[in-house]
Amino acid sequence: MEINWVVVGWIIDMILNGFVWLIIASFSLLLIDMTDTWTRKAIKFMDKADKWIRKFIEYSFEWIQEKNLEITASIILLVVFGILAQLEIIPKLIT
Repeated sequence: MEINWVVVGWIIDMILNGFVWLIIASFSLLLIDMTDTWTRKAIKFMDKADKWIRKFIEYSFEWIQEKNLEITASIILLVVFGILAQLEIIPKLIT
């Protein structure tokens, strides 16, 4: 009986490819799990920052109304809103 080396090579190739893809999949799953936890932490931080910014803006408006400041407040708010617009936070607050 003669050995068909093409079939043997094909079987060895399939086994090695399966082993390599198993290793790649395991590393990919570990990486996806790590990035998933990082994403969750980033979303929690963004939520805290968003709430803090909203409170800051709300309190600043109330403070300006209580103190009846117009020119000083307009300059301060112009700077604050300019910074928030550059950080692209204002469109997020509007929506």
